[in-house]
Amino acid sequence: MKALMALMTTCLTIGIAPVYAEDWTGAYAGFSFGYADVDGPNNSGGNDTTFGPLVGYDHDFGNFVLGGELEYNRLSLDLGQGEGSVDSLTRLKLRGGYDFGPALGYVVVGAARLDASPENDTAAVYGIGIAYPIGDSFVISGEALRQDFSDVTRSQGDIDANVFNLRTTFRF
Repeated sequence: MKALMALMTTCLTIGIAPVYAEDWTGAYAGFSFGYADVDGPNNSGGNDTTFGPLVGYDHDFGNFVLGGELEYNRLSLDLGQGEGSVDSLTRLKLRGGYDFGPALGYVVVGAARLDASPENDTAAVYGIGIAYPIGDSFVISGEALRQDFSDVTRSQGDIDANVFNLRTTFRF
């Protein structure tokens, strides 16, 4: 019975202990490495690794964080079926999230630019992410993003791209 009471007291103490929020305000720069899954017309598509730099700025409003980011992902993906290739994705993103104390959960909306052969296109990007600080200046994070591009293949077909990135950033 004493062990049960001690366990319950510990759980209650942990449950009501204050959670210290991170200060997310400031500029950051970093690098992302990930995976892109692209689906095109006529059974074309494929997957490839992505990598590239990113820069951004966040402002912490207490529990809510709002920011903007520019990200470039390089990839080299032959779509097959004679449909062309995908060379890079550039995104301008607005991030809004909630500060959970030790981590920041956020949603992403913005614009994505696809550099492909034979056509380029701009489309909406949306997704989710989570960021976790390691020390005062270093942050690791992950994002899942979706982009739907129109008329970019040789058959004027659409491309749907899902990108999953692991990111490391340094906050200034």
